[in-house]
Amino acid sequence: MNGFVSYDPPPYRPPSEASSLLLRVTRGCPWNQCTFCSMYKSLRFEKRPVEEVLRDIDTLRQFSGTAAPTVFIGDSNSLVLETKPLVEILQHLYKAFPSVERVTSYARARTLSKKPMDELKAIRQAGLTRLHIGLETGDPELLEEIKKGATPEQMVEGANRAKEAGFEVSLYVLAGIGGEKKWKQHAEGTAKVLNQISPHFIRIRTYVPTPFSPLWDKVQDGSFELASAEAILMEQRRLIELLQVASEYLSDHISNYVPVYGEIPKDQAAMLQTIDQALVILRKDDGYRRSLESKRHLTSL
Repeated sequence: MNGFVSYDPPPYRPPSEASSLLLRVTRGCPWNQCTFCSMYKSLRFEKRPVEEVLRDIDTLRQFSGTAAPTVFIGDSNSLVLETKPLVEILQHLYKAFPSVERVTSYARARTLSKKPMDELKAIRQAGLTRLHIGLETGDPELLEEIKKGATPEQMVEGANRAKEAGFEVSLYVLAGIGGEKKWKQHAEGTAKVLNQISPHFIRIRTYVPTPFSPLWDKVQDGSFELASAEAILMEQRRLIELLQVASEYLSDHISNYVPVYGEIPKDQAAMLQTIDQALVILRKDDGYRRSLESKRHLTSL
């Protein structure tokens, strides 16, 4: 093909979407106030014109062929689009890629709690299948501290409305976001929220300080004490111990200290045993501790 080809991919996607085609329907984050996050701080939020997105779909088809089993839609919250253009985009996507089996997107619980149920169902019917939602924590104090912009009750409402509309729900928990002192309340508050949702997936990410985020500044000046490896493992143990859900628990990120995977409740005891074994080694081996805590410096993730 001669000439310049325009295609605007989203800059971020979940690890589980590593093989997915990437389609950008918004730029940036409409909230963009979370203290731990710097992903979209330099971007002004905007909704992309539908015709631009449709052209990107055609470009992807031209260069990828029609075989695309999975697609991820970015940036941070595609459901802020009005329902009619989002449905139009999804319909065009499925026409271009008739073999698509899964289409996913990030979403905010507050957005889900406000969008009418008939519109959520229309979006699901058009082919958006899974929503990645950042819970981070279920503790009300910590949610306010990190400026998540939602209460525990709103998190529960938004995720359950997504489930009611037929979406698969993947909730993200940010290990260590309570720091060294609040790991227990973080775990217990998070378990309380998750138990009211029973999401399809619970995905763990360990907090890594990133430059250009407000919480980075607090880490640098000492007003936020990073959780030790032991605190993070005890936090995760307490969380798993309290879960009463039918969910897949996934530690699918390089930031995490110990790979803990399983179906809850079936694998719950084995998952706790994995953490207990890691804690025994951690308390005896300073080298192991240092190797885990070195992940705090993965600032580019």
